[in-house]
Amino acid sequence: MAKLVSFLTLLSFALYMVGTAGSASSPTDFIKSSCKATRYPELCVGCLSGYASVIQRNERRLVLTALSVSLARARSAAAFVTKMTKVRGIKPREYQAAKDCIENMGDSVDRLSQSVRELRHTGRAVGRDFLWHMSNVQTWVSAALTDENTCLDGFAGHLMDGNVKVAIKRRINNFSQVTSNALALVDRFKSRHRARNP
Repeated sequence: MAKLVSFLTLLSFALYMVGTAGSASSPTDFIKSSCKATRYPELCVGCLSGYASVIQRNERRLVLTALSVSLARARSAAAFVTKMTKVRGIKPREYQAAKDCIENMGDSVDRLSQSVRELRHTGRAVGRDFLWHMSNVQTWVSAALTDENTCLDGFAGHLMDGNVKVAIKRRINNFSQVTSNALALVDRFKSRHRARNP
């Protein structure tokens, strides 16, 4: 009888440990694991971990959240660049580059908005339909990254050096990194879906 009690105690402890190990795979762990596929994993975790309760362990929600965060950063960056055009002492060249950048960021906002809408259509999509929607998402997010690079191209060269360039470049680079991470998660979602549904 004592051996049976000892065995049951040991068995229940082992099952408890297995259950604990399983629960260690929390939504936050899922986000950390997924973010390893990105170029800026720490930034990825920092941007998404606050939404762990929404994401849970759902890859589609993870990607949708990453795109939504990127869209929010695009809007914030566009508003920031708009403010920079009103800075006292801004040079004409800086002003023109900032105005061009605002246009580029507006395009980024449009493309990321389209990608969020398109990803929502993948909920019931399967096979080629799913891949078609995901290809559209990839195209729009890639185009948003191109818009960001075009924005920064306007500030190239030493003649543009100064506080305006530094401030805008910092904001746009952060947005670019967040968007790059979102694209990596989109790519991962598409390839994993394809592997599961050959």
